[in-house]
Amino acid sequence: MKKRLTLFLGACLLCLGIGLLSGMSGQAQTPPRQPTLIAIGGALRFDNAEVFNKIIELAGGSGSKICVFPTASGSPQKNGTRVVDAFNRYGASGILIPVAVKGLDVAYQQAVNDPALIQQVQNCTGIYFIGGDQGRITQALYAESGDRTPMLDAIWQVFNQGGVVGGSSAGAAILSETMFKDAVDVLSTMKLGVEEGSSIDQGLGFVGPDLFIDQHFLTRGRFARALVAMQAKGYKLGIGVDENTALVIEPASGKVDVIGYKGAVVVDLSAATIRPDLTKFNVQNAKLSYLDRGDAFNFKTNTITPSQAKLEDLTVNPNDPSYEPYFTEEIFTGDILENTAVVDLMSNLIDNKHHEAMGLAFSRATDVVEPDLGFEFKFYTGTDSIGYYTGILGGEDYSVENIHLDVTPIQLSDPLYQQLYQKN
Repeated sequence: MKKRLTLFLGACLLCLGIGLLSGMSGQAQTPPRQPTLIAIGGALRFDNAEVFNKIIELAGGSGSKICVFPTASGSPQKNGTRVVDAFNRYGASGILIPVAVKGLDVAYQQAVNDPALIQQVQNCTGIYFIGGDQGRITQALYAESGDRTPMLDAIWQVFNQGGVVGGSSAGAAILSETMFKDAVDVLSTMKLGVEEGSSIDQGLGFVGPDLFIDQHFLTRGRFARALVAMQAKGYKLGIGVDENTALVIEPASGKVDVIGYKGAVVVDLSAATIRPDLTKFNVQNAKLSYLDRGDAFNFKTNTITPSQAKLEDLTVNPNDPSYEPYFTEEIFTGDILENTAVVDLMSNLIDNKHHEAMGLAFSRATDVVEPDLGFEFKFYTGTDSIGYYTGILGGEDYSVENIHLDVTPIQLSDPLYQQLYQKN
C-alpha cells in the first residue's frame, strides 16, 4: 500500500512539474514579429525621434542590432558612421556594413560574398539603407547574372524572420519591384516617358508587386513622374512619401502608417484611362489622396483611415447637402510641380465652393526638351471625395481622399506672354 501511495504521489508531482514547465514555456513564448518595411522620403533629420524610435521598436527594442548599409552614398564611411551614431544615441546597436560601389577600400564584389559580413547581417534584426543613388544598391546586391548575392539573401532572411528593412531616400526607392534609377527631372520624364534599365530599373521588391514607392514626393513634385512610371509598368496603386517622413509598411496585411514630419500621397490608377489619340503622356480619372502624419492606408483593400484627431474634429464632405465650404476663390497654380503645390491645392479644393482646380507644368528654358510642350492638370471632386480637418496641432491640417485628376498635354504659345505696355 505504501509503495502504491509513493508511486501515486510521484506521478502527481511529475504531472505538476510538466504542467508548470508548460506554463512557463507558454509565458516565455512571444508572438513572432511580422516583417516590416520603413520607407523614409529622404532628408531624415537626426532629431526625428519618432522615426528612429519606431525603427528600433520594430527591430526588437533597445539594444537591437541594426545593420547600416552606406551603399548608396558617395561618401559611405562618413555618412554611414553618422547614421550608426544616430541609432546608437537612440539606444540601438548600430553596425556599419562596408558594402559600397565607391569610397571604400573593400571591393563590393568581395564584401557581398564575405562570410563574416554575411553572418553579421544575419545576426541583426534591422537593416537600414542610407540615402544616395539607389542604383548603387542594386548594383552591389544583385550579381551580374541578375541573381541575388549571398548578402542580399541574408537581408531577405532577416526580413522573413520578422525583421525591419528600409531606409531613407534611396533606401525607400529600392523597396518596390520597380524603382526610378537614372531619371531626369519630373517634367522631362513626362515628356520623354520612362525606359527600362535606364530611368527605371528593378528594385529589391520587399513590398511585393502591387505597390509602387517613391520618395521626396511633395518637395520635388514627383507625384507626376509616378503617374508616368505606374502607367508604363501597369501599377494600379502607388505611394510617395515626403522628406523627414516615414511609411511603416506591413506587406502581409497591406497596412501603411504615416509618421514623422509631414505626409504622403496615394496614387490610384485603378479606374484611370488614357486617350489613344494623344501621342504624349496623358491620363484621365487618376485619383490622388493625401495622408497626413498619423493617418493609415491599406494597399490590399485600398482604404484610408484618418488619424483619431481628424476623426474627432471636422469631416469635410463636398457631397453632403449641409456642406459649408471654407474657401471661395477659384484655384489655379502656374507650377503644380513646385514644393507642396499639389497638397496645398488638394486641401483647398476639398473645402472650396468650386469643385475644379487647375495647374500647369511647363518650362520655356531654351535648353529643355521640347520647350513648347507642357501639361494641364485638372483636379476635380467626385462622389467619393472627402476630407478631414483638425486644428489641434496649431495649423490647418487636412487629410484628403480621392481628388480626381486629368493630365493633358498642351502646346505653349510663342511668345508665352506679351508686355501690357510696349516701350516706345
